[in-house]
Amino acid sequence: MTKLRLGVIGAGSWTLAAHLPALAAAAGDVEFVGVCRRGGDALARIKERYGFEVASEHQQDVLAAGVDIAVVASPTASHYEHAMAALEAGAHVLCEKPFTMTSAQAWSLVDTAERTGRHLLVSFGWNFSPMIARARELLGVDGIGSVEHMAVTMSSQTRELLADSGAYPDASADTAPEQATWTDPEKSGGGYGQAQLSHALALGLGLTGARARGAFALMAAPLGARVELHDAISLSLAGGGICSVGGASSYLGADGNKHHLAVEAVGSAGQFSVDVFRERVSVFRPGRGQQDLDVVPGEGAYDGGRAARRLVDLALGRTTDNPAPGELGARTVEALELAYRSAASGLFETSEVLA
Repeated sequence: MTKLRLGVIGAGSWTLAAHLPALAAAAGDVEFVGVCRRGGDALARIKERYGFEVASEHQQDVLAAGVDIAVVASPTASHYEHAMAALEAGAHVLCEKPFTMTSAQAWSLVDTAERTGRHLLVSFGWNFSPMIARARELLGVDGIGSVEHMAVTMSSQTRELLADSGAYPDASADTAPEQATWTDPEKSGGGYGQAQLSHALALGLGLTGARARGAFALMAAPLGARVELHDAISLSLAGGGICSVGGASSYLGADGNKHHLAVEAVGSAGQFSVDVFRERVSVFRPGRGQQDLDVVPGEGAYDGGRAARRLVDLALGRTTDNPAPGELGARTVEALELAYRSAASGLFETSEVLA
C-alpha cells in the first residue's frame, strides 16, 4: 500500500510533544516528506530525528514536495494562510486550535475543504476521547432537543504561560513554548479564550450542535499580562438558548493542582452533564429517566496524538467519523470572536450572519 505523504507546517512545542510521535507510531502508513519551522538548528534536528526529505523555513517548499496529509501548527495568525494552501494543494488537513483569527477565515476553510473534497480536522483533543465519543452515542441523533441553557466551565494550568513568566523549567530548547505565540495578540488573537476556551467551546458546541449569535464578555488580565487570563462570557444561541462560559488560568500543577472542564446543558427534550476530569457523563430524558455512562478509568483523559491518528484513518478511508471538523472549529471561532468584540466594546455584540 502506498503511504500517505506527510507535510508539517509549524513544528513547535506541541507538534513535537503530540503530533509527530503519534505519526511516527503510524510509520507503516505515513511517509515523512516535509517539515517547516523557524530556527535552522531545531529544523535540522527534527529533520534528522524523523527522516523528513525536505526541511525548510518556507511552507511552499513543503507543499511543493507533494503531500497527502498536512499538520498545520503554526501561530494562530498563520493558520488560515497555511491551511488554505495545504487544502488547495490537495492535502487532508489537521489544523491546531484555535482554528483561525476570524470567523470569515474559518468558514472560508470549511468551504474550501468541501470544494476540494478534503478532510479538515481541528485539534480539539477531548472531542477525540473515547468517553466523549460514547457520550455522543448516548445522546443519540436527537440529543436533548433544542438547547435552552448551557454552562461551560474550565480552569487549566496556563497562568504562568499567559502571564509571560516563562515557567517551563523542564522544556528543552526545541520543546519550550514560544511565549509570543501565546501572549502577542497579533499572533494569538487573545489569551485564555483562544488558548483554552476554544477546547471547552468545541466540547459544548460539539455535543449540542449549538451556534452563538451574540455575546457579552468580561475579561481580566492581572499580573500585567498582555492577554487575558480569565473570561466570563454570556452567549445567546441560535434558536433562543443561552450559555454561560467561564474560563480561568490556574497555577502549574507540580503540587497537585488540577484542571477542570465540564459542560452541562438543559434542552427541550432532556439534559446532560459531562465532567471531563472526574470522568462522569449523565443524560436525563423525561419518561426515560437518567442514564449514567459506565466510564472506564482513563477513558476521558487527554491524548494529544488522537487527532493526528484520526487524520491518517480519514485519509485512508478507514473511518468517516470526524469529531472535530472545520465546521465545529468555525462555530468556536464565531463564539470567541463575539466575546472578544464585546470585551473590547463593553457592549453586547451580535453576529451579522445570524442577526
